[in-house]
Amino acid sequence: MSVSERWYRNLETGLHAPLSGEILERLSRALLLGPDERMALYGHALGGAGGQPAENAGTAGNDAPDDVTDALAELTSAQTGFPTYLTDQAWNLLDHNAAMARWFPWVLEPGANLMRWALTTTAAREQIVDWSRHAAQYLALLRFALVTRPDDAGLGALRDAVLDDRVCRDLWDQSPKVLAYRHGHRYELRLPHVCPQTFTVTSQVLLPAYRQELRYVLLLPVNR
Repeated sequence: MSVSERWYRNLETGLHAPLSGEILERLSRALLLGPDERMALYGHALGGAGGQPAENAGTAGNDAPDDVTDALAELTSAQTGFPTYLTDQAWNLLDHNAAMARWFPWVLEPGANLMRWALTTTAAREQIVDWSRHAAQYLALLRFALVTRPDDAGLGALRDAVLDDRVCRDLWDQSPKVLAYRHGHRYELRLPHVCPQTFTVTSQVLLPAYRQELRYVLLLPVNR
């Protein structure tokens, strides 16, 4: 790392130890971190996902839309062919289209939360084929969000609710993996009210440039 003994002692004891970009790069190389782990490290050290503090995410640049959430809600409703939905940084459902509600009626419930549904409900474990593997990825996404937004009360409450489930707790304890995005992820669904056979979809995730805590997701069926 090429740092002083004093710097290292301060880091271990919780005192101030400057984390410049150069030091973070050395640390990333020393620990053989992958791309998502590097993003988590930089986000945690610099005060927000990707190094951009959450409170400034909507003010970067002079051409930022006044209300990105409303614009994305309109985009969500305009999509009629495939399920689409919009979530905040804690995976609370902000909007969805009719196709999403037809595939997944739980989105109509008050306080609907994608992560809580996917990880803790019996319906999700029946409808998502190979649920355990995908649950581990959801948990890695949650861990990344918690590292880059450690003071977010909504994320903390979501973590507590998810880890109260024994199966999720066991999966959480098995791996420290972090995952920044799930864009292009392919998975199989078992939805007899939509299709008599299991079918495959990919999730296409769009992040607004100035509001990266929002996620606009489109589910696209895959022809096999």
